[in-house]
Amino acid sequence: MREHRERVKRGITPSVNLCLLDGRDVARLLPMARCIQLMEGVLLALQAGKATQPLRSMTRLPDKRGLLGLMPAILEDPAIMGVKILSVFPENTGTQMGSHQGAVLLFETSSGRPLALVDAAAITAIRTAAVSAVATRLLAREDAGLLALLGSGVQARTHLQAILKVRRLRTVRVFSRNPAHAEAFARRESRRHDLEIMAVAKAREAVADADIVCTVSGAPQPILKGDWLSPGTHINAVGACTPGARELDGTAVARSRLFTDRRESLFAEAGDLLLAIQEGAVCREDVEVGELGEVLEGSRAGRSHNGEITLFESLGLAVEDLAAAYEVYERAQQEDGGTWIPWEGERHATD
Repeated sequence: MREHRERVKRGITPSVNLCLLDGRDVARLLPMARCIQLMEGVLLALQAGKATQPLRSMTRLPDKRGLLGLMPAILEDPAIMGVKILSVFPENTGTQMGSHQGAVLLFETSSGRPLALVDAAAITAIRTAAVSAVATRLLAREDAGLLALLGSGVQARTHLQAILKVRRLRTVRVFSRNPAHAEAFARRESRRHDLEIMAVAKAREAVADADIVCTVSGAPQPILKGDWLSPGTHINAVGACTPGARELDGTAVARSRLFTDRRESLFAEAGDLLLAIQEGAVCREDVEVGELGEVLEGSRAGRSHNGEITLFESLGLAVEDLAAAYEVYERAQQEDGGTWIPWEGERHATD
C-alpha cells in the first residue's frame, strides 16, 4: 500500500486492478450445480461458433515426469479471452501437492485489459467434474444408481459431488492403486454425502455391474478393460490427457459409442482413442464421434437404448476454464471476494 501511495505522488497511477482468486475463493464462489449450468452453456456456445478454441500446447519435461500446458480460448459472451497455464505431474496424485497446478489469466476483449488471475487447480477440479456431469445427464441411463470410481484423489471427490447432482446414486465403489487412499476416501465421503461407499481391492470389482464408471486415476496404462463392462454402462474417461497415456484398453473403446467435448481435440490428444487405433482395436475411418454440444442442441441423439455402452472422452477445454473462472471473478466483485492489486499496466498521469 505504501508503494502504491508513492507511485501516486510521482504522478504514476495504475490503469488496472487485477483480482487474485485462490482455491478457497473458487471453492466458495463456484458451486457445483452452477458450474454444471455454465458448462452446458459454454458447450452450446462452442457448438454455435460463439467461442474460439485452439488446440492446447503441451511441453513435456526431459525426464518425462511432468508437462507444461498452455490452453488459450476466446468467448463472445461474456466477452473475454484468456489462457490456462498448467503443470501436470501425475506422481503428485494422492500427495499434498496436486497433480494439476497453475493459473487461469482472464482478459476482456474490448481493450485487452487483464481482469483476474485464478487458481487453475481449483477451477480444473470443479469444471472437469461438471462437464462429466453434463455427459452423464445426457448419456447415462435414467435409472443409473451404481457408480464406480477408479481413482481416489481430487477428481474422484468432485466427480462424486457432480454425479450426485444428475443421478440418484444408491452405491459407490472406489478403487485406488493405493488401497489406503481408497479406504480413506470411502470413510470421508460416505459421511459427507450420507451414502454407501465401499473401497474395493481390484478395479474389476469396482466396475462389476456398474451403471456409471469414472476413470480419474491418472494411470499411464489401462486401468479399465472392456471385457469388464456390463451392457448399459456409461463411462466418463477423465484421467488421461495426452496422446501417449490411456486409462481404457482398446476393447473398452471398441465396445462403446463415443462422445467428447470437441472432435478436433479428441483426435489430437486422446490417448484412449489414439492408442486403440494404433493397436488396431478400432479403425479411425469407422470412428463415429458425437460432441456434447450436438446432443445439447438436439442435432445428435444421446443414448439410443438401455443396453448401449456410452463413453465420454473428457479432453478439458480452455473455454470451460474461462467460463468457470469468469463466474468466480464476477461473484468476487459482488461479494467483495479475492485480493485486488494494482497491476503494472501503468501510465504517467501527465501522458
